[in-house]
Amino acid sequence: MTTAYHRIDSASSPLGGHAPTTQQVGKSLPFDDPRHFEASRWLVEEAYVLDRQDYGTWLDLLAEDVHYYMPVKVTTALGSGYDTAPGMAHFDENKYSLSRRVARFATEHAWTEDPPSRIRHHVSTIRTFATDKDDEIVVESALLLFRSRGDVREPSLISAGREDLLRRTPDGWVLARRHINVDESVLRTQNLAIFL
Repeated sequence: MTTAYHRIDSASSPLGGHAPTTQQVGKSLPFDDPRHFEASRWLVEEAYVLDRQDYGTWLDLLAEDVHYYMPVKVTTALGSGYDTAPGMAHFDENKYSLSRRVARFATEHAWTEDPPSRIRHHVSTIRTFATDKDDEIVVESALLLFRSRGDVREPSLISAGREDLLRRTPDGWVLARRHINVDESVLRTQNLAIFL
């Protein structure tokens, strides 16, 4: 996954301008590196929390300065130098905006998730990278999200690559940045009232 546009979009985003800009250094860590084991376990545990839709617990896994970002994918000519729409995003959020979305689920106005979706996060192809900070690592992963809602509509799939920045705290790892690179320009799902 390319990271050049990520830095630009986080810095220029009203919600992501405060986000950490830590970047990976060197080759991916070997699979037997303790940091790789810890990051892999963190992603699996997070997927379990999201599948249960335990969003209060999920918010506790996020750093206060988190930037949660998913640009809009566009189809462009080979060699154009970009594959996302400048200044456009499906998600461009900080912890406050994410917490407001979670709070809305508990109200009678959350029509997009009443009844709730049945979801399953399939996480694979995990690669971890050291950074110039001892307490932060960059983690790349592939995600396939299965989503079914109601009884009449076809289920939907969302395939994406994610680049995360995990930060070690006294209470464990937290997510300080998530950039999601979807594999389709047209998302075939009812809405995005879920988290990837």
